[in-house]
Amino acid sequence: MHYLYIFLILLITSCNSKKSSLTAQQVIDNTIAFSGVSKVSNSKITFKFRDILYTAVRKEGNYTLDRVFKKDTSTINDIIFNKGYQRFVNYIPVATIDSLKIKYSNAVNSVHYFSVLPLGLNDKAVQKKILPSSKINGKEYYKIEISFSEDGGGEDFQDIFIYWINKDDFLIDYLAYSFHTNGGGKRFRVLKEQCLIKEIRFVDYYNYKPSSKDIPLTDLDLYYENNQLIKVSEIILKDIKVDILNN
Repeated sequence: MHYLYIFLILLITSCNSKKSSLTAQQVIDNTIAFSGVSKVSNSKITFKFRDILYTAVRKEGNYTLDRVFKKDTSTINDIIFNKGYQRFVNYIPVATIDSLKIKYSNAVNSVHYFSVLPLGLNDKAVQKKILPSSKINGKEYYKIEISFSEDGGGEDFQDIFIYWINKDDFLIDYLAYSFHTNGGGKRFRVLKEQCLIKEIRFVDYYNYKPSSKDIPLTDLDLYYENNQLIKVSEIILKDIKVDILNN
């Protein structure tokens, strides 16, 4: 019995050691696998966010990401696809100046991007860095910083993201990001609800901001633990539907 006890201790220690020695790439690979988002690459996903209908069709590297909403008596449809962006008003294509193209396409892309995280964290422009592990509410988390190269990183390539990935199930429970549009700022999101649809994990969040822009992005988990963040909104996806497309 004494030798069995020692063996179990060594086995547990070995497993914990392997967990703690994972690279940023290995952590991200695991969270993509455990979130089921690899299925998104060939799918049609629709949902409502703040009374706007969003649809994403992805198949064999091609994609269309759109939103549809009412404005006065008109129906507005913004669509991003592989070759660019187009706005439709009452289903008729309209010309849009470059500055508004950037504004509208960023707004559409942002919602779709967050809706299927961690999909996209292995894109070519993504740069990964593992930070010291963190503990929130008694749970251990990998802490991964994501930045983007200018080549292929899009209009917001300067934005920085941090993901807190649970060491037990490799799922993202918290995330933070800094942004530069509209004067810039930082946000910290906290898991509110989660669900599985066609084995794909979808998450709703509580959305917080720091009281000062000077607070480092990497410290927002500490400020959250100390109840020093300001709640600004809730990120809730409604009426989610998923169709897996055949190859």
